[in-house]
Amino acid sequence: MVINKSSGQGVFGQPDGTFSVYANPGDTISLSVRGYTAVTTYVKADSNCQFKSAFYIAGKVQEIEAVEVRPLKTLQQIKAERQALAMRDTRMVTGIEVMQSPITALYQAFSKKERAKRWVAEQEYQDDQTRLLRELLRNYVAYEIIELSQDEFEEFIFFLNMDDSFLKTASEMELITFIKDKFEHYQAQR
Repeated sequence: MVINKSSGQGVFGQPDGTFSVYANPGDTISLSVRGYTAVTTYVKADSNCQFKSAFYIAGKVQEIEAVEVRPLKTLQQIKAERQALAMRDTRMVTGIEVMQSPITALYQAFSKKERAKRWVAEQEYQDDQTRLLRELLRNYVAYEIIELSQDEFEEFIFFLNMDDSFLKTASEMELITFIKDKFEHYQAQR
């Protein structure tokens, strides 16, 4: 699009990029192409009352968010992480220790601080479990076992509601079968 900003009139250029427009000396002409930075110039008439010039336009600089590219973990790596999955130990007085230190046992059972420690350990454990499932699902999507978009991962992981002992001890075949069945159920619910 070629616009004479002084007069407000505009014309479309030709497919090869050439154009002609009526303008007065001193008028401001702006060239605009979608996806490129606009070029503006002032008309300076030559001895034939014409202004001929070639303009070069450059593409707009596009800023996009950074993308983190991570390789898929192997199923063996994920299996090792599944087996090592454990909740962080929060010290609790149990068994015979309760008789030796009843005040400590009561403190650990009813203290807000100790309950908060246990809650944090549980949340970290659930986060680790979710991260592991996300890695596993990423592999299953890459191997075309299931078709799941990146936006659906969290929702599907919540839908799975997988038992942590099953996640830790199941074979690859048991996991694939379980997840495929759950995925079919998930799709039917949508």
